[in-house]
Order: sequence, then C-alpha cells, then structure tokens
Amino acid sequence: MEFKNVTATAKANIYFDGKVVSHGIVQEDGSTKTFGVIFPGSYHFGTEAAERMEVIDGTCSVVLDGSSESQSYKAGEHFDVVANAGFTIEVADGQAQYICSYIK
Repeated sequence: MEFKNVTATAKANIYFDGKVVSHGIVQEDGSTKTFGVIFPGSYHFGTEAAERMEVIDGTCSVVLDGSSESQSYKAGEHFDVVANAGFTIEVADGQAQYICSYIK
C-alpha cells in the first residue's frame, strides 16, 4: 500500500510498551489515517471518531465493545468501529499490520 501527496507525522505513536506502534498521515483532502504494526498480545482501544481498521498483513481477532463475540480478520479484510466506543484486538502470533481510516 502506498500513499501519495500526504503530510506524514514522523514521531510514532507507541502503545502498550512498544507492542503497538503507528504513524499518522493527513491526505490532500484533509482526511487522516494511521498505519502500523501490532505484536502478539491483547489490547483494548477506545475511539472518539468512527474508524475503519484494515488488516494488511497477518491475522487478528477482534471483540467490539458491547459484544462478547470474537471475529477473526486476515490481510485484505476490515472491521468498522463506531465513534465513542472501542474494541479489543488480539494477535496470537507473528504480527498484524493495519491501516486505520477515520470516518467522518
């Protein structure tokens, strides 16, 4: 995946003692995305804005807030999270890489 004509934030967002790392970009139209890598473990994230999480490498399992059902996602698949909610994402082994698009 390649992004053209963007403004990139060089400083990484580092979560959970370095087990989740992302970088942000702003596209020409003003929309924002983050992309990064998630190492093995289980992590909970809250959302302010609605998000689309695209898995671009690896696999993960996700439980959306308010649900007890876990869904698996692999490269080429995505899941959406509503605003002011959250999700728990688990990577069992290897790593999962993702692109997060903020939905207006």
